Amino acid sequence: MAGHIQIVMDQAALNTFLAAEFPQVAPDLYVDSVSDSELVLRLRVKEMHLRPGGTVSGPTMFGLADVAIYLTILSRIGPVALAVTTNASIDFMRKPEAGRDLLASCRLLKLGKQLAVGDALIRSEGRPDPVARCSMTYAIPPHRESRSGAIPG
Repeated sequence: MAGHIQIVMDQAALNTFLAAEFPQVAPDLYVDSVSDSELVLRLRVKEMHLRPGGTVSGPTMFGLADVAIYLTILSRIGPVALAVTTNASIDFMRKPEAGRDLLASCRLLKLGKQLAVGDALIRSEGRPDPVARCSMTYAIPPHRESRSGAIPG
């Protein structure tokens, strides 16, 4: 994205938002870092994320990418709980390495008033080659209202 990117929600704010709004997944996910060019979300891989054969399941990787791109958008626009996925595509490229957390590195390709487009590369921690690549489009509700009704920044 061209121009200056302002971070509205930092790492601590995003992790707090995740815990408050999505307590069902928050114990497994952690925002490792946020910058003007990238967000990195960690999945603490547990047995419940595995499929037969001891690898992380496809739905788990899809969920990681979805939450990571969502949080990347919120880092720019603030706590808009009702932003929703409208399109998604994922490529599973190789088997994640057993016993390692997964890291989703995300960037926004477009951030408009109504739509945001982002992508995520998922890697096994400590390994350079991606295990999956995901592209998603999100619809942003009008006026970017938060749950409290306040319009961020």
